[in-house]
Amino acid sequence: MEDAPETTIVDSPRVWCDGAGDIRGGENYRPASLGHPRVWMEIDEEGFVDCGYCDRRFVLKDGPADTGQLAEASDTGAAA
Repeated sequence: MEDAPETTIVDSPRVWCDGAGDIRGGENYRPASLGHPRVWMEIDEEGFVDCGYCDRRFVLKDGPADTGQLAEASDTGAAA
């Protein structure tokens, strides 16, 4: 059985992902250097979009793909 992709609920149909939202930052490095290039994506009529680099799924709050089972993100990017 496959694991479901990491899912983030967002308020805006335009989102970004750099693959480093869950990577701890430090004095000598930035989290983005351990992720992937920042990409901007647009959520379509299905109510979600998947990052082509890390497969993180962004679901539009109250959209067709929002089942109400996940906590929402604090902003529109992957830093949640």
